[in-house]
Amino acid sequence: MSNYNIKHIEEYYQLYRKSVNEPELFWEEIAEEHFLWQKKWDKVLSWDFRKPEIKWFEGAKLNITENCLDRHLINKGDKTAILFEPNNPTEEAVHITYNELHERVCKMANVLKDRGLNKGDRVCLYLPMIPELVISMLACARIGVVHSVVFAGFSSLALATRINDSECKMVVTSDGSYRGSKTIDLKGIVDVALKECSCVKDVLVVNRVGSEIKMIPGRDHWLEPLMSKASSVCTAEIMDAEDPLFILYTSGSTGKPKGMLHTIAGYMVYVAYTFKNVFQYKENDIYWCSADIGWITGHSYITYGPLANGATSVLFEGVPSYPGYGRFWEVIQKHKVTQFYTAPTAIRALAREDVSYVEKYDLSSLKVLGTVGEPINEEAWHWYDDCIGKNKSPIVDTFFQTETGGIMLTPIPYITPTKPTYATLPFIGVQPALMDEKGNELIGNQVEGRLCIKYPWPSIARTIWGDHERYKATYFSAFDNKYFTGDGALRDEVGYYRITGRVDDVIIVSGHNLGTAPIEDVINEHPDVAESAIVGYPHHIKGNALYSYITLKSINRDQNIVRKEINQLITERIGPISKLEKIQFTNGLPKTRSGKIMRRILRKIAHNESNDLGDISTLLNPEVVEDIIGNKLV
Repeated sequence: MSNYNIKHIEEYYQLYRKSVNEPELFWEEIAEEHFLWQKKWDKVLSWDFRKPEIKWFEGAKLNITENCLDRHLINKGDKTAILFEPNNPTEEAVHITYNELHERVCKMANVLKDRGLNKGDRVCLYLPMIPELVISMLACARIGVVHSVVFAGFSSLALATRINDSECKMVVTSDGSYRGSKTIDLKGIVDVALKECSCVKDVLVVNRVGSEIKMIPGRDHWLEPLMSKASSVCTAEIMDAEDPLFILYTSGSTGKPKGMLHTIAGYMVYVAYTFKNVFQYKENDIYWCSADIGWITGHSYITYGPLANGATSVLFEGVPSYPGYGRFWEVIQKHKVTQFYTAPTAIRALAREDVSYVEKYDLSSLKVLGTVGEPINEEAWHWYDDCIGKNKSPIVDTFFQTETGGIMLTPIPYITPTKPTYATLPFIGVQPALMDEKGNELIGNQVEGRLCIKYPWPSIARTIWGDHERYKATYFSAFDNKYFTGDGALRDEVGYYRITGRVDDVIIVSGHNLGTAPIEDVINEHPDVAESAIVGYPHHIKGNALYSYITLKSINRDQNIVRKEINQLITERIGPISKLEKIQFTNGLPKTRSGKIMRRILRKIAHNESNDLGDISTLLNPEVVEDIIGNKLV
């Protein structure tokens, strides 16, 4: 059927209408024609958002690795599945074919079984962006073990919290990892974490950096000798559609991480279908998502989505700035990358550098550009379009969450007309609703409200591991019978959606509701501004006022003049009510590993609560926090 590969805008609308009017029939056809099942489902969907309980393809039997690996072996066995680009550009890239990946996954699965792991057990993967991470994920899925990937940069405290929450029996790690010019002692971090984790019985260690590490007899094992002895034959465990596939932790407003649980069948169908269409993937394309597998983008759009489509997926170990700011563009030229998917944070950082870092490379292979992780501001969008896409590669500005599993709002390249800063239209099967504060749905266009989804899609997380009440309270209690994303959005005159930021980033100043995202967009238009974040703080007259943290490009101008110019720009674009009360210039903004600005931390600093920030070691750049505290404006 043609509906697996959307070809024009009329077909998008036709399929969208079908997916809304006959959702079960629509997804049944997609699932039946494009995936391998050991047993078909008894029921396509049962759901109740009030409980909440969602089940897709109930009664079906399958294994996701047969869909990602086995079924490709006959026709694509010699095709590159994973193209590994190491941190150090002098180290050769590694092409792992589907045949080789299948063999290594089977060996790793047998290693896990030999260590006593059974279906339903949990394993923590604390690895850098190396092939063993993808192999370990798939090996877990092969035998029904639930994987929990923790970003290999989180502190020992953050790691221990996650291991204990899901009671992992094993940790897979490496002796260390490369990050630019630095080497990080991953095994040492694991050792400290495991002092607090009695549930872990085994630690498997990949030799990546060749450093001297301490191995604890009986608990710690080098992976390579175990792999060399393991059989390359491993029959895939037959799983139920709603069996757990993975747990992935996301930050909560309380500081306690939430272990989002994703199940197998619906997740597989949705991420494969979105990957194929959002990136318009064709057979010989070279696709690169620069995200880390430690967050949902890497799960869905480095591993499961691409491999389920028999794609070639680039796995990048490095950072955009090492050994120079042209590294991304050098990799695109080297491997003739056709689709490139990255975060606005990376785009803004690279846009600050001289354009010569881009111009020396041939980027003509690019067909599609993507952004993920946060809304992209207009200046960064245009730089990406002009300098990287050369105005010929459409930008897909995608919105989704750890909780949603797959992309929810997005243009489809060469099909949906794009609009800077807009995620444009809902993906097939996604039924968004904008709600006002009283719980009424806002109908029609040119409206702004809280973004909810009113019908289940196949890849929605089924619960928070061990805490279904928190799942219900967080996502299904704000609006009756709807999933609440926690984000605000507007719908423009043609029905395009733009994410306006977290709802808790709406600040009431003198009785006016001010969304921070539009103000930040205006600030970021100032030629001297690299990026910005706004929070509210108590004000004796206004109730709240706006405190801004702004990172400037390299300039030698009077900062007070720049402050005046920024407020004048805001006054002109939005109005004087949105002017900033305090403007603190910073060396950087505290961010998660996925590139999201941690406004919760900035809010506490503005509220003079910097002694109560919690564990900041999980941040990408914890050092900037002390700098911000030290230079806080009175």
